[in-house]
Amino acid sequence: MTRRLLAGYLTITVIVLVMLMVPLGRFYSQRERERLASDVEHDASVIATLYEDDLETGTDLDPVPADTYEDRTGARVVVVDDAGISRVDTGGDTERDFSTRPEIAAALDGVGTSGTRRSDTLDTDLLYVAVPVASGGTVHGALRITLDTADVDARIRGFWIALGAMAVVVLAAVVLIGWLVARSVTRPLRELTASAARFASGDLSVTSRAPEGPPEIRALDETMALMAQRLDAVLSDQRRFVADASHQLRTPLTALRLRLENLQVELADSSPDGASTAALERAIDETERLTELVSNLLQLARADDRPSVGVVDLATLVRDRVDTWTASADERGVELRNLAGAESIPVRCVDGAVEQILDNLLDNALMVAPKHSTIDVVVRRRDGTVRLEVVDHGPGLSDEAKADATRRFWRGDTTRPGTGLGLAIVETLAVASGGGVVLVDTPGGGLTVVVDFLAAT
Repeated sequence: MTRRLLAGYLTITVIVLVMLMVPLGRFYSQRERERLASDVEHDASVIATLYEDDLETGTDLDPVPADTYEDRTGARVVVVDDAGISRVDTGGDTERDFSTRPEIAAALDGVGTSGTRRSDTLDTDLLYVAVPVASGGTVHGALRITLDTADVDARIRGFWIALGAMAVVVLAAVVLIGWLVARSVTRPLRELTASAARFASGDLSVTSRAPEGPPEIRALDETMALMAQRLDAVLSDQRRFVADASHQLRTPLTALRLRLENLQVELADSSPDGASTAALERAIDETERLTELVSNLLQLARADDRPSVGVVDLATLVRDRVDTWTASADERGVELRNLAGAESIPVRCVDGAVEQILDNLLDNALMVAPKHSTIDVVVRRRDGTVRLEVVDHGPGLSDEAKADATRRFWRGDTTRPGTGLGLAIVETLAVASGGGVVLVDTPGGGLTVVVDFLAAT
């Protein structure tokens, strides 16, 4: 918007400058040329009076007045008699026939003329003025003055250059002032856009600052701030409720599981009926699934609460979690490989985020990885970020499934155990740490989950 406003200011300024300066330059050019022509015409009339009597009486003409004028102005003066033969010529020999020259012929007919013409010999424009030398209505000869217009052209060119320089200065001032004005006008809008983007990312914190801009923008800013505060309060209450409910449910669920396990032992000792034992085992499995769901909800609520961000060594945590999950991978006939290396890789993340992310990703990968396949944990450094990749060679996901995989409670295969919260927790923790999650296909088949963290310096 700043550039559009600045472009508008410049367009208006250019139009105004063109409308003002072009007519002004043309008026100055015309005035200078007319003034020069008028001055030369006046000089020609004055000089003509000096030669009037001599031409009338047929005596020799004195060249001194013409030479003096040439020395002062650089103009060429030619005086001819009534036959058009030159009697005085400051630029050549006398006794030359000028009667064929249109301006001389017109002057001999009693009509004064003036104008400009191009001289190829001198490679310049010449101003000419021809006036009749007459007395009592009788024309005795003519006088012509030709003057190089280089000086007046130089003055006109200098005036145009001055106008151009003035236009450049005006445009530079408009650019500077327009940029400052446009920035001051769009600053509140930029701040509103930044606040809206922050709200969209989940950060509903409201900064205390003096409102700027017109009343409509200030009102919108206050409304957005109030909306964010109320929404943050609602979400905080929701997260608190989920966390409290999950925490409170864990104790009775644990007690219920213990009671069911004790009852399973008693039934096994007192009754050989396998049906009752199997039903009890299914109840215990559902209790475990419910316990896992409650635990995941508690993790999700804590991740949504945006805890503070710290610095951890990603390589060390990867090595620790791979060692922890190796036993489970061996039981399933899957090779779990740590390709992060031994070099320290500091990243910024919330407390406990890397451990929970790896636990969820490795659990998902082991659930789908076929026997005798590999699961690789890779860490790559990039510009300002560190990329954690968990690569499996399972069935993978379609493009539509990849888009839905991080939604809460989404499950691609309902025949497998799970709560549908694993990848949602991974994404929430990654975003809270300042990063993100991307799901891509593994070359040759499978799924690669990519988690980006901000590199710590």
